[in-house]
Amino acid sequence: MTESVPADQAGPADAAGWLTLPDVAERLDVSISKVHQMIRDRELLAVRRDGVRRVPADLVANRTVLKHLPGVLNLLADAGYDDEAALRWLYEPDDTLPGTPAAALGGDQAREVKRRAQALGF
Repeated sequence: MTESVPADQAGPADAAGWLTLPDVAERLDVSISKVHQMIRDRELLAVRRDGVRRVPADLVANRTVLKHLPGVLNLLADAGYDDEAALRWLYEPDDTLPGTPAAALGGDQAREVKRRAQALGF
């Protein structure tokens, strides 16, 4: 289940860095029901901001969700992370990655992020 997270805890710093679920549906060219299903299936991460469920915009690349995001979300869930903790982990600055694990998912370090998420379960 998604949790409400104070705006200063995790995720994009500005409002432009967040998408509402209808915005995600439009960007992915799918129905809003499909977006809700993607969230339930841990293919996408959404948290409440100001009472509205939102998705970090950088997790939705062009017309698709970042390739490795569903796998990382499932690994984090298996390690006991709820949506709030997963969001915090994805946006925790990491000097050994290009910024944060979320930023690294869009580049050639995605497999390293996945490996680190998998190691959290042990």
